Amino acid sequence: MASFADLPLRRRRRAAGAGTDVIQKAALVLAVLLAAAALLAPLIAPFDPLGQSLIARLRPPLGFERYSAGHLLGTDELGRDVLSRALYGLRLTMSLALAGALIGLLVGGTLGLVAGLRRGWAEDTIMGLVDMQIAVPFTLIALLILALLGSSMTVLVFVLGIAGWEQYARIVRAEVRRLAAQPFIEAARAAGGGTIYIARHHLLPNIVSPLVVQFTLALSNIVILESTLSFLGLGVQPPQPSLGSMVGLGRDYMPTAPWIVLAPAALIILLTFAVQILGDWIRDRADVRLRER
Repeated sequence: MASFADLPLRRRRRAAGAGTDVIQKAALVLAVLLAAAALLAPLIAPFDPLGQSLIARLRPPLGFERYSAGHLLGTDELGRDVLSRALYGLRLTMSLALAGALIGLLVGGTLGLVAGLRRGWAEDTIMGLVDMQIAVPFTLIALLILALLGSSMTVLVFVLGIAGWEQYARIVRAEVRRLAAQPFIEAARAAGGGTIYIARHHLLPNIVSPLVVQFTLALSNIVILESTLSFLGLGVQPPQPSLGSMVGLGRDYMPTAPWIVLAPAALIILLTFAVQILGDWIRDRADVRLRER
């Protein structure tokens, strides 16, 4: 029986492409379902995520003994419904990730545009800041900021927003430098177009694709960062649920009530998987060089 390596190159590419398409479609469906669950959390959550019932504490999910009616995924140490808290936690985690990615896009994109258009001290200063952030693990920076300024929601959004701005800045600067040497930019300058006009009408429309790709990839990184900070007790504070804080609060009950951790941990894995696959799919469609292979 012929192996996969013995097949002609075209057939191998077609078979590999078919498998990739299936994964990408599954990731798209998963992302839509997760987004719908987050948006509709107030409607589909069976219980109040903050409601406590000490009588029903640490009840297992459906199918186990001592199951409490209505609590499909069980209850936590305070008798709160795990499913309801996971849905609201997914809603908050996705909201924080979107806010952080948007802030990073605006800050990094603006600074990258300035670095690409302005030579001299402005470019050196911005790229120096980029190199500094790349050199130091951002988790340490986030822990320092939260320790100094507190773990309020405003500070948390700020920390998530500056988590990946340097990637946007590097991408925008490189694209602006590449486009600046193109004939249509020189023609726009010869026609009397100013820097702002050229940036708005000629540069920004041509760098949308790489920014969209980076935005999707940054989302999953911010989800993991928020979950890490909340797990350490420096992110979203109780009783407000987020996926990371649920895992952090439930880790002490892993030997006796693992369902408290499994539901939010599974959502973190599924969410990051879906976003990463979609980011790769967008990159494949946006990059002409990859489409031609």
